[in-house]
Amino acid sequence: MIQPAKRLDTVQEYYFSKKLREVRGLVAAGKPIINMGIGSPDLQPPTTVLEAIQSSLGDASAHKYQSYQGLPELRNAIATFYKNKFSVDSNPENEVLPLMGSKEGIMHISMAFLNEGDKVLIPNPGYPTYTSVTKLVGAEPLFYNLSDANNWQPNFDELEAQDLTDVKIMWVNYPHMPTGTNATLETFEKLVAFGKKHHILIINDNPYSFILNDNPISILQVEGAKDIALELNSLSKTFNMAGWRVGMVIGKESYINEILKVKSNMDSGMFYGIQKGAIEALQLSDDWFLAQNKIYEERRNLIWQLADKLEAVYDKNSTGLFVWAKILAGKKSEEVTDSVLYDYDIFITPGTIFGSQGEGYIRFSLCVTTDIIKEAISRFDK
Repeated sequence: MIQPAKRLDTVQEYYFSKKLREVRGLVAAGKPIINMGIGSPDLQPPTTVLEAIQSSLGDASAHKYQSYQGLPELRNAIATFYKNKFSVDSNPENEVLPLMGSKEGIMHISMAFLNEGDKVLIPNPGYPTYTSVTKLVGAEPLFYNLSDANNWQPNFDELEAQDLTDVKIMWVNYPHMPTGTNATLETFEKLVAFGKKHHILIINDNPYSFILNDNPISILQVEGAKDIALELNSLSKTFNMAGWRVGMVIGKESYINEILKVKSNMDSGMFYGIQKGAIEALQLSDDWFLAQNKIYEERRNLIWQLADKLEAVYDKNSTGLFVWAKILAGKKSEEVTDSVLYDYDIFITPGTIFGSQGEGYIRFSLCVTTDIIKEAISRFDK
């Protein structure tokens, strides 16, 4: 038997990949499972976006290889979007790089800047992919704790107290997944100063800015941020285009060029029609966001009722596509979520999959209809 690469010894199969097999098995056995674990939008993309991709299919260039840097019109649309929504100026020629989803950007950035043995600051709790990709490229995760006591913002005294030797990259993610906490401009200013002081590349992963959030901000709004920071973003959650795989990274030309060296060796460009649809999405008026958030607000209100059934506590000021809730003291996250799965046929996510700081918390997705959430609530009353 051919042995797998040793790098695979450093990672495990993604939790959702494993757990969803179990959930599918329960469904196959006839269980009426309600899935509230995954943040995969169930709503449709904008109609004009679907029309844009459909009308593009007859274009002369529609089915050819595309530029590794994406269509100039797409880069312009991204730069304009960032200007209009975040007051961030970026040169579409060399400071904007479209990606096949921001998740691929995590790998591309890591491959572009990390050597074996380099260290990476990763939030705990945080998106598990930051850790797995760090390990896959031979670098070492160095976790920094976030806590409710500090509103899930980085504790800079604790960061400064760590041995930062060999730290090359710091991942931040605001609005934060899984807690839904937004950053403040002060946090971003401190992060930029921290990165400059210690020569650490700060990367903000920012796909949730426009979901139930009245104050979308970007780390690139901070003066001088491009010297030391990059920002990832995505159309997956904002425009219900998760399966389309459209994202972007924005930053200084020299950083973008290094990422492009990796990307251009790993794909042959994004499908033309998807780029045309993305351009249309990025040009939508604020009416789109208002309509989406009205739906999500109604769902969130119901999810809060469901959390109440579990005597879990949540922050009504949180943003994003999830509800993060603290369970009763003394209970374990996975015990609670397994109990809810086996006793009520409802799948929710244990906070522990996001790191040790997630113990004592559970996470609900808003990607389910109000009727389904009401059904979930009713199961606790039977």
